[in-house]
Amino acid sequence: MQYEGVLNKMHTELLNPIQYYLVFDQAFIHLNQVIKKNIEIQHIGYQCLNCKKEKKIFRQGFCYDCFMKSPAAGDWIMRPELSTAHLGIADRDLVYEQKVQLQPHIVYLAVASDLKIGVTRKTQVPTRWIDQGASFAIAVSEVPNRYLAGVTEVALKKHYTDKTNWRKMLQNQILDVDLNAAVKEVEPLLPAEIIPYYQQTNHEIFQLNYPVEKYPTTLNSLNLEKNPTFSGKLIGIKGQYLLFENGTVFNVRSYEGYKVHLNIL
Repeated sequence: MQYEGVLNKMHTELLNPIQYYLVFDQAFIHLNQVIKKNIEIQHIGYQCLNCKKEKKIFRQGFCYDCFMKSPAAGDWIMRPELSTAHLGIADRDLVYEQKVQLQPHIVYLAVASDLKIGVTRKTQVPTRWIDQGASFAIAVSEVPNRYLAGVTEVALKKHYTDKTNWRKMLQNQILDVDLNAAVKEVEPLLPAEIIPYYQQTNHEIFQLNYPVEKYPTTLNSLNLEKNPTFSGKLIGIKGQYLLFENGTVFNVRSYEGYKVHLNIL
């Protein structure tokens, strides 16, 4: 089976295990069904996810011009404490920023490798946790906008990491954490204005299981710029990574906007 299209992050469905789909304009691949099969990936070009022009990708699936101008690539995306839509102040496009920032957000604890703190829109639960390869996650506080989520995250980053060790995550080296106890330990660390939201939040533990036949013991990250053609046997999927039998791992999200030809044998 042969496919051609522009890479975007894999779509997911919360089942046991997680179901993964690679979606192109004219077709999609249910990736769970091709585990144990050989896949050939060939990099054949670029297409910016924003302007759709065939320009080299700079970051996050955008060409340089779009990354510098699009409201979807503003600094507040990575640093939610910089959000200003609640004040009626635009960064790049106030209408877009109000739509995204002025909605419920979740501050959470997740275990993908170590215990980490993070922020996501409520509508992205549990998608955000799946994309990070979290095995367990729990909401700390639901707040009404992105700014308050960012303020909370900044306070908690003094005590928790906000990064996932992708190597540990892909080798399934998961810290053993009592999330019920961990979320209780968070309360005295919260800003005073966040505590009422924390007390009203449902602290339910999510457990996420991934379609992995065998976790790799050694890892080699596929770089399509250096190696535009790769072939290997798919043995699992976790986070936004494809795992191959020879230890090669491919971060699909890192190559958003790359045009590829796929051959499934």
